[in-house]
Amino acid sequence: GVLIIVLDEIDKLVKKSGDETLYNLTRINGDLKESKVSMIGISNDLSFKDFLDPRVLSSLSEEELVFPPYNAPQLCDILQQRADIAFMENSLDEGVIPLCAALAAQEHGDARRALDLLRVSGELADREEAERVSESHVKKAQAKIESDSMIECIVTLPTQSKVVLYSMLLLEQMGQNIFTSGEVSRIYKEIAPVLDIDVLTHRRITDLISELNMLGVINTRVVSRGRYGRTKEMWFDANTSKIWDVIQNDQRLSAQGLRQMDIQWVKTLFR
Repeated sequence: GVLIIVLDEIDKLVKKSGDETLYNLTRINGDLKESKVSMIGISNDLSFKDFLDPRVLSSLSEEELVFPPYNAPQLCDILQQRADIAFMENSLDEGVIPLCAALAAQEHGDARRALDLLRVSGELADREEAERVSESHVKKAQAKIESDSMIECIVTLPTQSKVVLYSMLLLEQMGQNIFTSGEVSRIYKEIAPVLDIDVLTHRRITDLISELNMLGVINTRVVSRGRYGRTKEMWFDANTSKIWDVIQNDQRLSAQGLRQMDIQWVKTLFR
């Protein structure tokens, strides 16, 4: 007989556990006499094979199939099928499904994103007791999903990243819309001992700032300061009230320590 093993998001398996498991699976047929194993790996990361050991690639002998992302018309068809089941007749404005499809098509053609937009749009309309779901509900849904995704991301950040982020929040609360990596590092190095965590080097703090930028929590840019060299500037795009809530509700951080750090305390560091 033939056993087919399907590994969804195979890149995450490799990144988390290394490629030894994958290697063993590719060699398993050598130990079988009466049956064979075939493997299907599914990934959104086309470059994940670049991280595999050469012996794994050699054993894999794969055939690669690339599926293009959904375009807007295809997403419209998917959404219409779901909408026929989930919504009452004439409860959606004409432009709702095309807008959900267009927004999702712009973001890599993700069908799950399109379905989330439609679902959250309906939930928002229901809360407002609106007679129909409108395009304005879709736009509100997009903003809510993006905000919720960012907050979920911040909740799972390591403690050191949260302390770096908290340093930025203090600077913003002081009235600075844009701040430098040097200013963030200066506050961080005051906060870390109070919270009884290891104090990172400026270089490592800069690395964590870059990671926060990649996650979409902050924006950064490198600017030249002439003879003083180059520095990294950063700022928040969104309202930071929810970010404050996440940081201050984190049980791993000392609540007492956070209370000691108000705006007046921050200002003393920049006198």
